[in-house]
Amino acid sequence: MDRLRDGPLALLLLFLGHVITALEVPLDLPQPPTITHQSPKDFIIDPREDIVIHCEAKGKPHPSFSWTRNGTHLDIDKDPKVLMKPRSGTLVLDISGGERAEEYEGVYQCSAHNELGTAVSNSIILRQSRSPLWSKERISPIIAQKGQSLILHCRPPAGLPPPIIFWMDNNFQRLPQSRRVSQALNGDLYFSNIQPEDSRSDYICYARFPHTQTIQQKQPISVRVLDMDSLNDTLADYFNHTDLFSDNPVDEREPVFMVPSESVKLLKCNASSFPTPAISWVKHNSEIPSGRASFLNFSKTLRITDVSEADAGEYRCIANNHHGSVHHTIRVTVNAAPYWISAPRNLVLAPGEMGIITCRAAGHPKPSIRWLMNGLPIESQDPSRSVEGDTLIFSEVQTGSSAVYQCNASNEYGYLLSNAFVNVLGERIRNKHVLHDGIVFTRFKDSMLEGNAYVFHENGTLEIHMSHPSNSGKYTCVARNSLGLSENHVYLEVKEPTRILRPPEYREVQRSRDVVFECKAKHDPSLVPSMTWLKDDGELPDDERFRVDSDSLTITDVTESDAGTYTCIINTTLDQDSASAQLTVVEQPGAPTDLELTDLVARSVQLTWTPGEEHNSRIKKFLIQYEDALHQSGVWHNLTEVPGTKTTAHLKLSPYVHYSFRVLALNNVGFSRPSMPSRQYRTSPAAPDENPTEVKGHGTEHNNLVITWKPLTPQQANGPGLQYKVMWRQQGIETYWTSVSVANVSKFVVSGTPTFVPYEVMVQALNDYGPGPKPGAVIGYSGEDFPSAAPGDVRVLVLNSTLAEVRWSPVPLESVRGRLQGYKVPLSSHHVTVPSAPSFFKVSTFDLDSLMLEWGPPYERNGRLTGYTFKYQTVNSKNDLGLLEELDLPSNQSSFTLHNLPHSTRYKFYISARTQRGAGPMLTEEAVTVLDRVITHLPPVAPAFGNVSSSMSKDGALISWEYWGTKKLLYVEYIIDKSDEDWQKEKVNGSQFHVLKGLKKGLAYKVRVVARGHDDRAVHHSEELLVKVSAMVSPQVDIATQGWFIGLMSAIALLILILLIICFIKRNKGGKYPVKEKEDAHGDPEIQPMKEDDITFGEYSDEDHKPLKGSRTPSSGTVKRDGSDDSLVDYGDSGDTEFNEDGSFIGQYSGRSDRDARHDSSKPLSPVNAMNSFV
Repeated sequence: MDRLRDGPLALLLLFLGHVITALEVPLDLPQPPTITHQSPKDFIIDPREDIVIHCEAKGKPHPSFSWTRNGTHLDIDKDPKVLMKPRSGTLVLDISGGERAEEYEGVYQCSAHNELGTAVSNSIILRQSRSPLWSKERISPIIAQKGQSLILHCRPPAGLPPPIIFWMDNNFQRLPQSRRVSQALNGDLYFSNIQPEDSRSDYICYARFPHTQTIQQKQPISVRVLDMDSLNDTLADYFNHTDLFSDNPVDEREPVFMVPSESVKLLKCNASSFPTPAISWVKHNSEIPSGRASFLNFSKTLRITDVSEADAGEYRCIANNHHGSVHHTIRVTVNAAPYWISAPRNLVLAPGEMGIITCRAAGHPKPSIRWLMNGLPIESQDPSRSVEGDTLIFSEVQTGSSAVYQCNASNEYGYLLSNAFVNVLGERIRNKHVLHDGIVFTRFKDSMLEGNAYVFHENGTLEIHMSHPSNSGKYTCVARNSLGLSENHVYLEVKEPTRILRPPEYREVQRSRDVVFECKAKHDPSLVPSMTWLKDDGELPDDERFRVDSDSLTITDVTESDAGTYTCIINTTLDQDSASAQLTVVEQPGAPTDLELTDLVARSVQLTWTPGEEHNSRIKKFLIQYEDALHQSGVWHNLTEVPGTKTTAHLKLSPYVHYSFRVLALNNVGFSRPSMPSRQYRTSPAAPDENPTEVKGHGTEHNNLVITWKPLTPQQANGPGLQYKVMWRQQGIETYWTSVSVANVSKFVVSGTPTFVPYEVMVQALNDYGPGPKPGAVIGYSGEDFPSAAPGDVRVLVLNSTLAEVRWSPVPLESVRGRLQGYKVPLSSHHVTVPSAPSFFKVSTFDLDSLMLEWGPPYERNGRLTGYTFKYQTVNSKNDLGLLEELDLPSNQSSFTLHNLPHSTRYKFYISARTQRGAGPMLTEEAVTVLDRVITHLPPVAPAFGNVSSSMSKDGALISWEYWGTKKLLYVEYIIDKSDEDWQKEKVNGSQFHVLKGLKKGLAYKVRVVARGHDDRAVHHSEELLVKVSAMVSPQVDIATQGWFIGLMSAIALLILILLIICFIKRNKGGKYPVKEKEDAHGDPEIQPMKEDDITFGEYSDEDHKPLKGSRTPSSGTVKRDGSDDSLVDYGDSGDTEFNEDGSFIGQYSGRSDRDARHDSSKPLSPVNAMNSFV
């Protein structure tokens, strides 16, 4: 209640860390008019829409409005098409009924009035936009010679505002521009040098008028470019009546300027030459402002923004190519329309006070200042007001002298008009902030405010720096002037400020990705916050991709339109805090365009291009690639890279290549799409510049040398007919080189070389245009051969059971016949003198206090086993080992039982086999004794089965194996492959093979061998075999391996041997056989004829022919060896030959008479002749 009696209640909440700022004077006091919004000075309208001329003002009382047109009062009531908006001065001219907009063109000015003064607007020049048609004209075709400069004039119709000019073809495609071809500021198309590819019939200039959104088209221009070098003399003579086709065709030349155009902000420079010149700019005696200058249109245009008088001076445009340079000087004078240095400001005075209004403007030439009051020139003399140039001085003002003053600053290039009022107020102090003579602040009742924490402003505002809860309380403002005194009370309560602790941060994200902005804040616990997000100071788009959470903003599938500034605002009922962050959407740069080749010489070319859009990520570099249409059409190779700030590259080229180039741009996101390829440039052939690399010589046989090299690429060949000249000579032996030329290969084999000798080798490239540079020689060796000698004096020293030392004498170096890589020492298992580990080791329960240990003999005994060494010891819970016990067991023992062991005790066991040479490696085992079971941890041991195999016979599948385990209950188990049936098993009766019978034909079976204990538990099993039974079993028997066949052959051989022995014995007894008739029947001319009464064989008579020692033929030589060989062979084939009981022949030899037999018995046969008859 006390507070209510003290006056109006005001609650001001300050926040820790905030500053209480000064307040403006309230606007509820009387105030002259002020223009707040108006149309531009040069107002161009669309004649198809209603005309709206803006004029808004404020003041108290609210002002009224009037208009003038062309300097005379505009009576709105006389024209029903002209309306003024309520409580506004905005005019609306309705021309929808067909009225012509040009009837309302003119200079309009708005005035805003109230009882304290009049404010006026700028003079608004109203004009309608115009888009006139192109004048009809007939354009003759243009014929130009290659290399000349050319200008295609556009000359668009004058529109309002001026049109935007661009050149296109009949298909509405923009004509490409480059350093050679570019558009001038006036729209003309400039060719620095024209080329044959510029020939076309559809050069069309278009003018786009932005206000009416219309496009006007000029008649197409046809250009034909002739290359005089390719024309014959007849055609040249036909056209020789013009200078265009003179006897001297245009060749490369120095640059020449082509009518340079210039303006204040845009300086343009066009030059002609061949090759195309490069353009650069300098300023005389000064630097071109780097921050405000930019080079456009392939450096032909210099643009300067925010022009000031300091930009005046001489600018030099320089054009140069390798033939020379030329420059042109442009003198720039900066003429500026007026601009404000200090615009006039409103002035509020109390009666009797003084004040000033200043109006300062600059320009070139210097603007003149003219003052007006309430829209009219100042004429009457007022002692309280004086004009001194750009300053109005007021002194001893009186109530009622309020007015609005206008300052007009103008020169020949424009004007500035600004309103500023003088408001003289004389009122008694109220509970508002008003003019005062003095203000006193008190806190609570009688305490005056003092100290540096308080700042007192001239308008009575109290400012408290860094407020604190101790500043809370009641503040009283006392204001007095000559008319009275007034007090006002303010109650201050200081609360915790709202603060954003984690503001959103700058984000750079690729298109189609997601982005999250965080915004975490703290606030006073007694206040309820709310979060608002803005984009570019406006509401977020109505898009489901934008999701606002309690402390974040998420944007999914980001697009280019999402780029901008995002602001997080935390509001409470008393204060707010905000923070902003920028979102930049990036993507790969756009593809470069406008590729142009200039400075075309034999081994280099100049490539220029126009960069594509950066897409908010700076281009780091450009990658230049080339295609060789001659050797690898369609394949692009990387050539070079240039920094992203350059758009020109000097490229080194190889001969005999058909080049096309393209450019890719790289930014932080990735590479752009490739540009369109440049035009093709073909380089001329030449001799190779380099030779093959990686030349090597080595042998693959003991008598050859293989020379290899890395062949040149087609680009390195430099011309057609690439060959390689291969040269070699034996190092230190041969003086002259042996050479051969080969093509399309990368190696050459030299045969007939000595074994492993050094050679000097060279490979040189050559083509149809000559050889490459002289190559350097490399050293290679011919082929190697096996060493001709082995190491000698080999000695072996056995150091222990697992280590031996081998020594030998090295071989002579000449016997190596190659590079000595080392000595190979073969090892034989016969040197191993100790047995291998037991085949298995197992611990099992025997009874409650006993453990049974079982093991198998070692696979490799390496001698006679003398026994096994068995050790064991206890292991406690900390893995500490107890006392080691050791036992020696005989070699024929395979199990052992330990009795009387304590329960729940852990043991570690060791076992190894030994021979007289020592013990082999150990197997270990751990086990724990418990009341009813043993826990074992078996280490890996060798398998119990080995060499398991299968074969098919007519009886079934024969399964064989080797088994080293102790269990003798073996089974062969089988199951059909990929079936769910149970395994079938057949018991094995003590053998290591078994035949599975009854298997179904055409099926596959899985087979395994299993060893089982007496409880039928599987102890060991082999790996599974896959046995396939063929659909028709047809065993193939090798007859040579069958027993009956071998026996039969043996009997036949024995029988033949017996026959031979009997025949030999019979001959030695002196018997003779009647072969005379047989010999006569054969008519052998080499056999001597016999006497009629001699029935004996003359050649076999031991009386007439005594054989020489060691002779195998008769001494007479009448019977040749070949003839005697027929004695049994011929007769062996005749008749039915049989044997007598004594083994003699019958049949052929049985035709003799008893007389003959008796006669034969009297003359025994020579043993030598008998042998000859069998030979």
